[in-house]
Amino acid sequence: MIVEGLVTSIGLDGRLNVAPMGPIVEGDFEQLVLRPFQPSTTFSNLSSQRCGVFHVTDDVDVISRAITGTLTELPATESARVVAGQVLVDCCRWYEFEVEDVEASEARSRMPSRVVHRGERRGFLGFNRARHAVLEAAILATRLHLLPAEEIDQALRFLAPSVTKTGGPVERDAWERILEFIQRRRGLLS
Repeated sequence: MIVEGLVTSIGLDGRLNVAPMGPIVEGDFEQLVLRPFQPSTTFSNLSSQRCGVFHVTDDVDVISRAITGTLTELPATESARVVAGQVLVDCCRWYEFEVEDVEASEARSRMPSRVVHRGERRGFLGFNRARHAVLEAAILATRLHLLPAEEIDQALRFLAPSVTKTGGPVERDAWERILEFIQRRRGLLS
């Protein structure tokens, strides 16, 4: 099963990185298979430090900002309990993990990881249709180099009514931020 969330990792320079990621979850969150693209800050950090924290969150604003590179102010964090990492203060659950192996033979790496500590701050309320649409659009925004433009546009047209019908200001802002990001990236890819 793939669960979407946020990964925090620390670079060799001590900088915190927050990145959306959907690891493959095995068992009852005992194992994670992270698959960061190369080159990326997350790939570099996890390859060198061999640990991080995966967060289950319902905060689509932070997810959209992390995807679009507009996360100008890092969210509040506190020290992880077991690994040398940081836990987001505003998350539902977190899973501290140690990377057991780095398979980097393809552009999308594989990093089998073992969960060494977990915690819960609050229950996950779930996604309404608008939050789900923002999450799906965020995933599409990370696949611009992999998917045909028409396929992405078709998916966005399908998702848009969910945002306009069921979203509030946070979801609408996150949606617009992702659409603007896609347009900017397409301009760079052309």
